[in-house]
Amino acid sequence: MNKTERRLWSKRIDELVEALRHKGSIAVSFSGGADSSLVAMLANRALGRKALAITIDSPLLPAVEIDDARKIANDIGIKFLMLELNELDIPGFRNNPPQRCYLCKSYRFEKLIRKATELGFITVADGTTFSDLDEYRPGLKAAKEMGIYSPLMDAGLSKDATRIMGNLLGLTAASKPANSCLASRIPYGQPIEPAKLERIARAEGYIRALTGVKVLRVRDHGDLARIECGQDEINLLLEEAVMHRILQKLKSLGYEFATLDLEGYRSGGYDRKLQGQQE
Repeated sequence: MNKTERRLWSKRIDELVEALRHKGSIAVSFSGGADSSLVAMLANRALGRKALAITIDSPLLPAVEIDDARKIANDIGIKFLMLELNELDIPGFRNNPPQRCYLCKSYRFEKLIRKATELGFITVADGTTFSDLDEYRPGLKAAKEMGIYSPLMDAGLSKDATRIMGNLLGLTAASKPANSCLASRIPYGQPIEPAKLERIARAEGYIRALTGVKVLRVRDHGDLARIECGQDEINLLLEEAVMHRILQKLKSLGYEFATLDLEGYRSGGYDRKLQGQQE
């Protein structure tokens, strides 16, 4: 990055910090991903003790993601709070409808707003970017309805832009691969059950530890586990001994069959037929 580009990005960062400062106090819906981590860092810079990162601890998230969020918040220096929720208690959620994300986000944001208000925080913000508008994201409707502030989206920033800004600021999460809740591994219409979420989390944890793969999803199709990873990482899974160990592990978790998806990871694979249906 040359000096002119750095100066332009620094100017955009300063503008975001100023916009956040005008909010008075902010509680950030904080997953520990690149986008919400950037919002948390900028909110902390703008408001100090009047900024708070709230991470939701629920059956939909692997424990490693919760631990990672805590570490990243500590690196940022922002105040941190864990909020325990169980989305499986949401009426209709376990049925896994295409509006699953809307049900979940409405529930989460209502709880976040309530907790933030109790603690004296005026605004609840999230890490939604302008790029998210191009995908099937019914949760965006929930955010709009609940009055959630999305500073990155409002500024017209893409996911690539947020990573550039994060790297410029030395944010440890800037290069972290995108992740999503465990329910997204289950095809719509197939029930979401605690045991199913647990085995997905254990399967992904094992494969990551064994191979070092960074981008990974284990899609749960009942007896079949369909493994997606980044195209540039597929070779990490193709060694015969590695495949054997993965298969044995997946069978021990209750899968009868395992397959490696040759198309590799793609965001929103189950959502392709639903594109354009969000408002």
